[in-house]
Amino acid sequence: MDLEDVKAVDEIDTVSIIEKELRYISGIIKQKGREILSDYKITPPQFIALQWLFEEGDMTIGELSNKMYLAFSTTTDLVDRMEKNNLVKRVKDPNDRRVVRIHLLDEGERIIDECIKKRQLYLKEVLVNFTDEEVQLLKANLTRLHQDMRKE
Repeated sequence: MDLEDVKAVDEIDTVSIIEKELRYISGIIKQKGREILSDYKITPPQFIALQWLFEEGDMTIGELSNKMYLAFSTTTDLVDRMEKNNLVKRVKDPNDRRVVRIHLLDEGERIIDECIKKRQLYLKEVLVNFTDEEVQLLKANLTRLHQDMRKE
């Protein structure tokens, strides 16, 4: 094995470790998120739907289906349950009355806001042993990774 082969193996090992760590971190965050959600009367898919509406505003069921990678019928059922629990409501688009948009209600916004704050508090507790410089470097690298992945 020459020097280039050794470097290639090292790069593969590094990428493999990064992928594994991101997968494990994602799993821990997902589990912690479910624990937080257990205090509320919403399911993880409802949380994701509410989060999209919270971040991007009103959208059609089709738009929400695409964001969540769910079938239109599944998203319709999800919205029906959220509407029954006064988390969202259907509203006619003022520019095109044929279009119905899903609108986040105060209760849905309150739940999302509380859940996100609890998740942020959890992460803050995890980062307590990191220096300020390490936290800033982590933030910069995660932001860059996210931006590069969104370009694809």
